[in-house]
Order: sequence, then C-alpha cells, then structure tokens
Amino acid sequence: MPLQLVDMDVASELEGQRSVLIIPCYMCPAVTVSVRENKPFLQLLSHFLKSPPFERHIKNLQAVLKERGVESTVFKSRFVAHWFLCMWSSGRRRKLKRQLRKYDSALILGCDSATETVRELIDASDCKVIQGMDVAGFMNAKLKFHLPCNVSFEGCRIIPLSEQKSEEDLELNNLSQ
Repeated sequence: MPLQLVDMDVASELEGQRSVLIIPCYMCPAVTVSVRENKPFLQLLSHFLKSPPFERHIKNLQAVLKERGVESTVFKSRFVAHWFLCMWSSGRRRKLKRQLRKYDSALILGCDSATETVRELIDASDCKVIQGMDVAGFMNAKLKFHLPCNVSFEGCRIIPLSEQKSEEDLELNNLSQ
C-alpha cells in the first residue's frame, strides 16, 4: 500500500525565493489527498489517469505561493510509468535536471525517497530543495471500484513505520517506570 503523507509548512523554506518548480509524485501523495478528502483517487471516464483531488491540492498550493510572490510551475508526469517519482528512469531524471536550472527552488510533493531523487540531480548552490510532505506511516486500505469507473480507497488505517513504533514503545516504557 502507499505511504500516508502529511503536508509540511514550507513558508519559511520559501522565504526569499522567486520561483519554484513543484515536483509531485503522483502515487502516494495523490492517494493521501484523495483519502483525506474522501474523494475518488481516479475518475477514469472524466479525468483519465489524473487524480482530481490531488490536482486541486496542487492548484491551491500554487495559489498560496502566488500570494507570497513566488511563481510556480508543476513538473507534470502523465504516464503511469512516471507516477512513482522515486523510480523514474534516467531519461526522466535528465529532463527534470534541465528544468531545475530555471528555478530558485524545487518543492517536492512526496516522501523522503522522492526528495532524495531530486536532490541527487542538482548542486546545492543551483537550486534549493524543499520537501513538502512528511511520511506518517503506511496506508492500509481496500481498493474499491465503483461506477462510473471510479477508483477509491476505503477502510483506511495508518500503520506506523517500525522506527516510529519503536520510539513510541520506548516512550511508553519510560513513562511507566
């Protein structure tokens, strides 16, 4: 199942930036937003291979950035093979690297692995890398197909990462002593 992600407050990270390339992973963040909004992840007949809740989320983020005087562009990935940012081909990574040269910063909507994928492509002096989401755990859910060709997730539970679980157990043990 996908990772459950939470939005991070990136306002301070974007202070002084004029332009940002938003680089979304189209799987885990899109699932997260659709589950959070209780909306279909995909609506294949009306929005083929796009997640309307995630597209709205990105547009809202762009509006907030514009209010702060930051121009933004989205690095789009339309093919299913490009949905997982952390598994992009070398050709896709080269295309992103060329695009990054035009921006002050890169805002990654994805997990730590997605952010590292982008970070590997640039020199620290060229472009500031900003992680826009943080991992909350694994999402355990049932995939549901319903008319007219919509794909949703139901019965979602968040399974903590083993490291988080261990830290929580340590804290509980320390409190009980």
